[in-house]
Amino acid sequence: VSRADELSHLRSALGGARLMATRNLEQAAEKRRQILDAAVVVFARQGFHGCRVSDIADEAGVAYGLVYHYFRSKDEVLDTLFLERWDVLLAAIREVDADASIPAREKLHAIASFIVDSYRHDPDLMKVIIVEVTRAANSFGRSHLAKIREAYDLIAEIVAKAQATGEFRTTVTPAFAALAFYGAIEQVLTGWIFELLPGAPEDFDQAKDFVVDTICGGLDAVAATA
Repeated sequence: VSRADELSHLRSALGGARLMATRNLEQAAEKRRQILDAAVVVFARQGFHGCRVSDIADEAGVAYGLVYHYFRSKDEVLDTLFLERWDVLLAAIREVDADASIPAREKLHAIASFIVDSYRHDPDLMKVIIVEVTRAANSFGRSHLAKIREAYDLIAEIVAKAQATGEFRTTVTPAFAALAFYGAIEQVLTGWIFELLPGAPEDFDQAKDFVVDTICGGLDAVAATA
């Protein structure tokens, strides 16, 4: 066998090994996602504290031990679900605020729309985040408080800049306005979770307007005209 043939065989072997490694990584990512998606269903249906890792495995259709191959505990599964979604929210807020040409009221409407649409498209995940994390003051909510506050701080920055330009009046602090704004949205989502509010498509769109009108009505330097 010539040296050239040996090198050709080696390249083929290496190429096959790389392809196999890529496929293995893709399969592992798919299996991990499968477990996370199953956890959303189980947490939303039974509550975080009312389920076991075996329930997640059964929902995912995988062996019990495979869940522990990807996650050290049920807590880590919930942490992962929250952090994935919250990072997407933070990125969305930053993207909205990056455009200086957009008025603050429109920025807040875009943020409200993003959160409401997130619930509309994946209600179980948003239910888990709200019930099991952001409103869980003595457990996950407290452990993720710094991450949660990042969203409040970004919203407060939008308010503060609008106050500096005269778009919003300054009688309400940016921090309070941000808490009131996000709190209003979360309370609306809670209303849908407990079926206290109608959930037709037009109700979702109306809720975005109502939240912004309610909060910005108390912030606008000049009353908004229709």
